[in-house]
Amino acid sequence: MAENNMASAFDAAGSANHFKEAVCIEAGRIFDSCSDKDCLEDLQVFFTAEDQNVINASTIIKCKSTEVMDVYLTVEPVPYNRGFYTVDISFYFRICFCAYTSPVSPPTVVTGLACYCKKVILFGSEGRVRTFTSDRQGCVANQGNLPVATLKAVDPVTLGCRIVEAAPFISEPLGVVPPEISALFDGELAIQPDGSKIALVTLGLFTIVTLGRDMQMMVPAYDYCIPEKDCVSAINTDDPCEVFKRIKFPVEEFFPDDLSVVGGPSDD
Repeated sequence: MAENNMASAFDAAGSANHFKEAVCIEAGRIFDSCSDKDCLEDLQVFFTAEDQNVINASTIIKCKSTEVMDVYLTVEPVPYNRGFYTVDISFYFRICFCAYTSPVSPPTVVTGLACYCKKVILFGSEGRVRTFTSDRQGCVANQGNLPVATLKAVDPVTLGCRIVEAAPFISEPLGVVPPEISALFDGELAIQPDGSKIALVTLGLFTIVTLGRDMQMMVPAYDYCIPEKDCVSAINTDDPCEVFKRIKFPVEEFFPDDLSVVGGPSDD
């Protein structure tokens, strides 16, 4: 019955959209996915020695910006559960603070690193093939049979930040930071020595994790993708006012979206 319904749908699509044939393509199929809304409470922020001295002299900090610098994913099979895999996820956040030594003094901007790790289990099917392609050196593209994990995240929402004395909180070890992450800071990130203050930040993080494999699939083909518009030549003029006249006025920058468009506040 399902096959008949599918065939009817294809017939309808073919008559309306000029369905021509079914073609075989190779693309990534997502076998499993999950979304998370994590509240990361009191993440410890690590600084260079120079910025740590600023934190030690400060009484108040305010978060200026937070961004996801990078995310590292590792996929491993779950023992005795064929087709299931653990995805170990390591987040690296760059946190920018305005540090105040007193309520009336101008702030000093400092930047630190916060880390967070989590693990999810997803279904990724089984694969027993090795893939070889001609567009890589040595023709080897994938020697293993693991599925590919993908994570999408937006920059987190800063829910709070504070400075605490080291006594109530034991300074956590920073662990091994990838060299490409450390290189983005002006100096070596160090563990706070005894007597140092500790900066803590609470973040709200939204993520989507998927697990998939490249595989061959049959899809309907309607026609070739032929461009429907002409190319616009670059403006060859030295008059900057002529160039400016062709720029569309950014109306959306001056008028925010209506509440009915963006939706009201969430009840969660």
